[in-house]
Amino acid sequence: MISGNIFLVGPMGSGKSTIGRQLAKKLHLKFYDSDREIEKRTGVSISWIFEMEGEAGFREREQKIIAELTAMENIVLATGGGAVLAEENRRNLKRGKVVYLAASAEQLFRRTSRDTSRPLLQVGDRRQQIKLLMAQRDPLYREVADVVLQTGDQSVTRTVNAVIKQLQQLKTKDNEL
Repeated sequence: MISGNIFLVGPMGSGKSTIGRQLAKKLHLKFYDSDREIEKRTGVSISWIFEMEGEAGFREREQKIIAELTAMENIVLATGGGAVLAEENRRNLKRGKVVYLAASAEQLFRRTSRDTSRPLLQVGDRRQQIKLLMAQRDPLYREVADVVLQTGDQSVTRTVNAVIKQLQQLKTKDNEL
């Protein structure tokens, strides 16, 4: 059985929250979503925080939440797409196993095309914005990841099972060392 913390990183629309919720359920762990925690504690949406405090204000709040959540034990945490931008967040993510849910820019574009709740995607050319964000963030996701899993059109259940399989293989490898 898998124990300890599992932290999901990846771009907006990669399925971190959906996969994370199901993964936690299957492993009997508590699930947290850093963006939802920020909204719960502030009583306002991420979009509102971006509008009032800018990205810098949001990132400051995000850093505090991630520091707090990664200090917990036996949880699954879905982080925001830009969480890896802060060095402190990348350090704190080392408190658990990090799974990078990767997806192509085209898949991300399709998955987020009707979503108006993502402030960084409220631009003229959403497809180009996704490509720019990926160019900036992909190396950081890979830097913190223990496991990289390409998400595609497979079901949530299949993806969750693939994450578990990869984490079990990682655990076996760690035990061999």
